[in-house]
Amino acid sequence: MNFRLEASPQGTRARAGLITTDHGTIETPIFMPVGTLGSVKGVHQHELRDDIHAQIILGNTYHLYLRPGMELMAQAGGLHRFMGWERPILTDSGGFQVFSLSANRKLKEDGAHFRSHIDGSRHVFTPEGVVDIQRTIGADIMMALDECAPGDADRAYARQSLDLTHRWLLRGWRHFQETTPCYDHSQAFFPIVQGCAYADLRRESAQRVAELGAEGNAIGGLAVGEPTEVMYEMIEVVNEILPTDRPRYLMGVGTPANILEAIDRGVDMMDCVMPTRNGRNGMLFTRHGIMNMRNRKWASDFSPLQEDGPSYVDRAYTKAYLRHLFISQELLAMQIASIHNLAFYLWLVGEARRHILAGDFPAWKAQMVVDVSRRL
Repeated sequence: MNFRLEASPQGTRARAGLITTDHGTIETPIFMPVGTLGSVKGVHQHELRDDIHAQIILGNTYHLYLRPGMELMAQAGGLHRFMGWERPILTDSGGFQVFSLSANRKLKEDGAHFRSHIDGSRHVFTPEGVVDIQRTIGADIMMALDECAPGDADRAYARQSLDLTHRWLLRGWRHFQETTPCYDHSQAFFPIVQGCAYADLRRESAQRVAELGAEGNAIGGLAVGEPTEVMYEMIEVVNEILPTDRPRYLMGVGTPANILEAIDRGVDMMDCVMPTRNGRNGMLFTRHGIMNMRNRKWASDFSPLQEDGPSYVDRAYTKAYLRHLFISQELLAMQIASIHNLAFYLWLVGEARRHILAGDFPAWKAQMVVDVSRRL
């Protein structure tokens, strides 16, 4: 994997760059749709390519390991071939999913012990094991195993968690160096910065991560319960240390405003389930604000979902029609909303990139944050 920084104008830490992988080039800043089980819920692969213009998507190590399993994944020749997706894929290590299991997992020195949410069977994720799993999946970018501690963790727990994460990181990094890809393309390995909401722990973690010299770096453990302003502060603290010549991936964030604020603070890559999850529940994100499509106010509004600017889905779909589909519990409602929201997120980061290259990102971003946060 290669990263080339194209622009970083004054007055902002925002950057525009190009990530080159064996499955294609990614223009940054970029938002990555989440395809947990090898599928972005409700969205066909051709829609991801042609309507949403996704340049890279996510898969999830925890879920793919449990189902369909690595034996079948290897038989298929990896996730790209299994799901018919020829562009880059990033996989997270499953650390966040194991964290979210709470009562069904236990962290030990050797790794994360957990019970499957599907059938209760027992499993262990070790730092070395998740490298092997991601080798079998064939992700272009793989993540180190970490513990994602709660956002409100006390300092003692945050210290203990960070030390464990760093020990796991060194083991995973060594194993990555000692192994080779399973298929005919290269793979990159991203360490993850942790440290909860403690600036000194974040700095320590960022320094240790930076010293490895990996092809890119990730920022984890944010948007997990801490105040938004604390999240922004931690991004700033970390990005003062992480190398500027490597891409920075902020994991699991967030709203359109979060995306813009993260870009302004030097983040290059982001992912979140919000566009599809919220879309399936009737929430649409637009350049003018947020719409709840179940509200009665849209019942006789025959204007397009997006009245000006780029059209994210067919303009034949009106607000009244989409509300009707949601009220009628038609599956098409969730599909239209998911495509719309993902396309909007990709449009938003594309516009951010355009304004970074043009040199006027700070002024554009300041107004856009207000616009996209408005409730319509």
